[in-house]
Amino acid sequence: MMAAFLMPILIILTSMAVAADWLTEERFWTLLSNPLVRGYLFVVISLSLFHWAHRFRYILEDLGGKPLRSLIAVACYGSATIGTLLAAVLVLRLWP
Repeated sequence: MMAAFLMPILIILTSMAVAADWLTEERFWTLLSNPLVRGYLFVVISLSLFHWAHRFRYILEDLGGKPLRSLIAVACYGSATIGTLLAAVLVLRLWP
């Protein structure tokens, strides 16, 4: 649920900042070097991936995938976990 609140705010603020010329490319990269901003991006990406996984799982089950319930759950939440790990590597720069 938090992803549904945080993602539109992020999109609106960044699009308004770019459209109004408040955010130049140099300022954008400076902003991304801040650890709090990178942590916020990681949280938003991670929450969005698990929000997607939960919704997509129940859509697939409602469309007739009830016999494959456990396989669908592993595939959806597994891909969200892999995406979260990838976001940690890329956004938080855990990999040199």
